[in-house]
Amino acid sequence: MAFSEFELKKIEKALAAFLAKRRPAPHIRPELDFGYKISGQSVELLEIRPQWDNPSIIREHPFAKATYVKTQKAWKIFWKRADLKWHGYQPDIMVPSIEKFLHVVDADEYGCFFG
Repeated sequence: MAFSEFELKKIEKALAAFLAKRRPAPHIRPELDFGYKISGQSVELLEIRPQWDNPSIIREHPFAKATYVKTQKAWKIFWKRADLKWHGYQPDIMVPSIEKFLHVVDADEYGCFFG
């Protein structure tokens, strides 16, 4: 089940604030940028960059994901490991809000999201 229109606007507002803080300078964005994708009950944060051997191809690489668990009224945090599978983010597996998820990603205390 997808988010309601009100929930979607709140999520997009929080994501816009996060991206405004985290995106690289405008002259670097053709080589490295960040974005997001909302699908169902999940939000994925993406690294956007050209393919190394063919710069005309733009690749999106998800690095953080939060899925809203309606029954628990919480967001479950995942990170993508080297095996390219999503794994629960153990220090803070569940957070109460999208803002808290973005705070955890921004802090990146264990180097899982931004290395």
